[in-house]
Amino acid sequence: MKPISEIRKEYSKSSLDISSVDKNPLAQFTIWFEDAQRAEVLEPNAFTLSTVGEDGRPSGRVVLLKGVENEKFIFYTNFQSAKGKELENNPACALTFFWPELERQVRVEGIASRVDAVTAEKYFQSRPRGSQVGAWASPQSTIISGREILEERVMEMGKKFNGIEKLPKPNQWGGFEIDPNEIEFWQGRPSRLHDRIVFYKVDNKWQVHRLAP
Repeated sequence: MKPISEIRKEYSKSSLDISSVDKNPLAQFTIWFEDAQRAEVLEPNAFTLSTVGEDGRPSGRVVLLKGVENEKFIFYTNFQSAKGKELENNPACALTFFWPELERQVRVEGIASRVDAVTAEKYFQSRPRGSQVGAWASPQSTIISGREILEERVMEMGKKFNGIEKLPKPNQWGGFEIDPNEIEFWQGRPSRLHDRIVFYKVDNKWQVHRLAP
């Protein structure tokens, strides 16, 4: 087993240049996302969502992207979860996608706002019924004494909604859409001289630059 300090990987699969990227970073993201799907990346829509609490401390967790619409990144959650509360208090956040099979990373910074309730309910009812029941049953991010509490709540909700295939969306559940103001595309390169192309939104227009690795 290697010591952590000796774990290294040489990146050499591809390159990235300003001349080769789409001038719209959302279109470029779609290109890379489709590449990740073709490469059979495990859960290519998984990303680390970073938020900041009222105490100024950062927090991160992996969630799943559920759409890129109207140039915004969309995911769903329980509004009473830690991330939900933190985004309500401070909507500034960051998203980090990492696709090691392609030696690529995408970093997004932006502002979160709630997805409208009609859209959220439509997505909620498209989920497997077990996931719908789970959303009703789980008091997300709160302390519970044991898993049996969760299993009992699932049974209760199962009985409550017996025979109903599409459950109503809980009030505490919904989506956030992230309006990006910065998107960086990172391509691994040999000797740690990675390619970094960043887009900044200035006066509602995208400016593109190369960053030193």
